[in-house]
Amino acid sequence: MFSNKGEAIRTVIDGTLEDDVCLSRRALLFGILAGGLQLAASGTIARASAINPSETQITLPDAIKWTTWTGAPPHIGEMATLYGGLDKPGPYLVLMKWYPGYMSAPHSYATDRLSLVMSGTWWVNSGADFDPDSTVPVPAGGFVRRVAGTPHYDGVKRGAKQPAVIALFGIAPVDLKLVDPGKPVWRKI
Repeated sequence: MFSNKGEAIRTVIDGTLEDDVCLSRRALLFGILAGGLQLAASGTIARASAINPSETQITLPDAIKWTTWTGAPPHIGEMATLYGGLDKPGPYLVLMKWYPGYMSAPHSYATDRLSLVMSGTWWVNSGADFDPDSTVPVPAGGFVRRVAGTPHYDGVKRGAKQPAVIALFGIAPVDLKLVDPGKPVWRKI
């Protein structure tokens, strides 16, 4: 590129080295693009093969099956099991949809639970005493880890414009235990 050391120093001082580098990058990118177009024109581009469902399973959003929570009044929440199950030994991945105006009673699980808020805002707190005013908001993209054996409660506050959808991952069986089994499992707030 340079015939001597002095030319390289002058080029750096004059600012032309940056221009030479930019031109070299552009030429390289143009060459790659031209080569790709040539391959496309000749029909020699490798095509992706069909997905092998024994190796990769895909569930598109429209195919996710939501079911109402067992034993819950209407419009409190829904769940979609994507992998495993809450009562089958092993890992699980479920989507939980909480509708505005309801929270769970304080409860715990036998194993840790990892939660990622996918949409909406989920309100959470820890402890055995139910106090919805002390819950903290976790917006979409937020992460919550529930530690095994520790009481907590959560839901979506009244007035929210949309339900919260939370992706839950853990190891089953979950073995949900209410802090006070004599009180309602679901609380209207």
